Amino acid sequence: MLRPAVRLPRVLRRAASTAGPGRRLLLSTPIFYANGPPHIGHLYSALLADALHRHRGLRGAGPGRLSTGTDEHGLKIQQAAIAAGTSPPELCAQISALFHQAFTQAAISFTDFIRTSEPRHCQAVCHFWAALEEHGALYKGTYEGWYCTAEEGFLPESQLVERVDAQGRPFKVSAESGHEVHWTKEENYMFKLSAFQDPLLKWLRDNPRAISPDPFYQRVLCWLGEDLPDLSVSRERSRLQWGIPVPSDSTQTIYVWVDALVNYLSVLGYPETHSEWWPAAHHVVGKDILKFHAVYWPALLMAAGLSPPERIFVHSHWTVRGQKMSKSLGNVIDPLACNERYTVDGFRYFLLRQGVPDRDCDYYDEKVVKVVNSELADALGGLLNRSTAPGINPSNTYPCFSETCFPKVVDYRETEALGRAAAEDYEFVVSVASLPLQVASYFEDFQIYKALECISLCVRQTNGFFQRHRPWKLDRKDPAEKLWLDTIIHVTLECLRVYGTLLQPVIPHTADKLLSRLAVEPEEREISSLTFLPRYSGKPCPFEGRQLGPDTGILFHRLEKSSQHQIENKRL
Repeated sequence: MLRPAVRLPRVLRRAASTAGPGRRLLLSTPIFYANGPPHIGHLYSALLADALHRHRGLRGAGPGRLSTGTDEHGLKIQQAAIAAGTSPPELCAQISALFHQAFTQAAISFTDFIRTSEPRHCQAVCHFWAALEEHGALYKGTYEGWYCTAEEGFLPESQLVERVDAQGRPFKVSAESGHEVHWTKEENYMFKLSAFQDPLLKWLRDNPRAISPDPFYQRVLCWLGEDLPDLSVSRERSRLQWGIPVPSDSTQTIYVWVDALVNYLSVLGYPETHSEWWPAAHHVVGKDILKFHAVYWPALLMAAGLSPPERIFVHSHWTVRGQKMSKSLGNVIDPLACNERYTVDGFRYFLLRQGVPDRDCDYYDEKVVKVVNSELADALGGLLNRSTAPGINPSNTYPCFSETCFPKVVDYRETEALGRAAAEDYEFVVSVASLPLQVASYFEDFQIYKALECISLCVRQTNGFFQRHRPWKLDRKDPAEKLWLDTIIHVTLECLRVYGTLLQPVIPHTADKLLSRLAVEPEEREISSLTFLPRYSGKPCPFEGRQLGPDTGILFHRLEKSSQHQIENKRL
């Protein structure tokens, strides 16, 4: 079939407000398929986006939005509704409510929760389709190939493997997911994806940070080095009724992935107000949907006259005791049960501390308990408790820093001790002073787990500093001893203030409790204005002499070890 050439827009429309300080930015999770309740993989996506969104807000980087929601059209949902004895709209309403509840309970600070069944989204999709048609990016043709219902897409032969069923009959499945495929032939609309191979390669080569981490960037480059066949973007309406009809052809339904991807524009008011934000968008997605976001979506945007998103952050999956989560194995982990078992902040911390985006990570109960007890309850909570205890700090104040006890030196490695501080004390203070910039750099590079690793190391160093100088052994009645005792506490509280401020995007409730105990006011909690130990540099400290906040008890209660893996055994 002869296909008319696609008309590539000469200038992709860019929003004027996407550069410079104070710029707008949309952070997004994928929208989650409404054929089953949320699991911890969904929560992990949302937590990554939430932490990035919160950190950016605390830096005062400019207006920000965080979008999430549910993907509610497609054959899978049509079939799931029939199996459940309900209608697609009723099933979607139930599942969407579960996602909304799970994310609200987990303190995901979303500003937009989009459902693809909403009128605003359907209107946006129809307008987007019209833009594709207007630019000559669509044509009607016969398509046949191996179709995977579970993944809502056609797969090439190279991505399939053959299996044998219980009766010895061969069948084909996706090599990556294991889902069965069926040979399908139908007439539908095709998107001229092949015309965008060179523009996509140029976009990626000009923007090496467009996809992070790098292994996923390299994977997309490999895909673009292979044949890029045109994409089927509609389905026969006789087979798929639960979806948005093609505006000019009532016999066809718009492909669910084209429908779903437009959600990132719908939340911005496309086609009227999206240009105030787009393309200043950072998508957080799982590796299983990388091709849809890093190949199909940018090409569709280019074809519609829009620029690709600025960045795509990709993460890997969570396994359970080394096994892939699956309903058949009964090991799908319920995030609501996890929040109840480990607390909201405890489970947030575990997923973000242990999750490494470029490799699969493993969940099991004992691991969560060990990490959370060690780093939140013992190290961080214990440090706050010890440094604010009445026996150590009877006045319940932020005590004074003594420059005589802890004098500033040019190079602590080459200077003999002048006060009470040792060389390792200077080394640890340097580590804490560099922490805010280090954390910001790791957040920027989508390495939140490394930021938390650095914070955890500094917390351990602070505990070492406190233990090394044994303030409980010092005599407060001796003026010289009192100066050193107050300095030890001052340095410790300054460290805790830094940790509490930097941990706000990850454990918001616990960080608030810590900062309130230190009497840090809400307007004093921005990362952008965070300074550490100003008295060491001869500058005033606004907290010095301030009365501490009320004692609210243990910062983070230790989790009890479980004799049975009740969460892992709970089926969704």
